[in-house]
Amino acid sequence: MKDAVKKSGPGKHEKRNLNTLFPQLQGYFSPRIIGEVNDVYVKITRVKGDDVPWHTHDNEDELFYIVKGALVMEIENEASFDLNQGDLYIVRQGVQHRVFSQEECWILLIEQKSTRHTGEVKSDITKSIEEQL
Repeated sequence: MKDAVKKSGPGKHEKRNLNTLFPQLQGYFSPRIIGEVNDVYVKITRVKGDDVPWHTHDNEDELFYIVKGALVMEIENEASFDLNQGDLYIVRQGVQHRVFSQEECWILLIEQKSTRHTGEVKSDITKSIEEQL
């Protein structure tokens, strides 16, 4: 991905266009870090299908913003619900969850730098932070 995250110096401004960045992503369920804000990463990912395993982030909240398409959010012991283009949802730390989408969905994520993509669960889609850079 040619527009991968670059560490900026003080006073440096960067302009990013999500409509350009999303099509550069290789495959689904593979978050890419596109920026940093203090102690959090700004990530983008494309989702299609139901390959995301049930997982928890024990010490971190996770923000989902739907840029394009629709996503189904499943929370343990609750009814699933849809997130549509323009919707924002925060999964609180310690909450068991997973997501899926029938059609391609573009998601912007904001997570602490320590957040593991699929929590402690290892699956075929799990990516390390290094793989997300």
